[in-house]
Amino acid sequence: MKVLVCEDDEMVLKMVEFRLQKEGYEVHLANDGKEAIRQITSIKPDIIITDIMMPYLTGLEIIHQVRKDLHLNVPIIIVSSIGLEKTVLEAFQLGADDFITKPFSPNELSVRVKKLLMKSP
Repeated sequence: MKVLVCEDDEMVLKMVEFRLQKEGYEVHLANDGKEAIRQITSIKPDIIITDIMMPYLTGLEIIHQVRKDLHLNVPIIIVSSIGLEKTVLEAFQLGADDFITKPFSPNELSVRVKKLLMKSP
């Protein structure tokens, strides 16, 4: 299973990468929105984990492009320190499947990834 992690914080990126690789996932990394879209179109991930605040494109813009422009039904988990209800609701309205507030436990993220991948066709 291919997981794309979009995050501009190098520490969070490495922590998530380490945890998911340990679980047996093929992990791909993007540290900005442009790179995320490039990777989404080239590797076709089975699940996307994205931060909201990133350079070039935000996580919300990534969700919009994945759902509206690319027409992909891949599960998307938003990870953000912005826990504002308005932002969370906007993420879900755009098509996010889950939302985790930073700081988060890598174990919790792993469980949520597994749960979403079991649900997806």
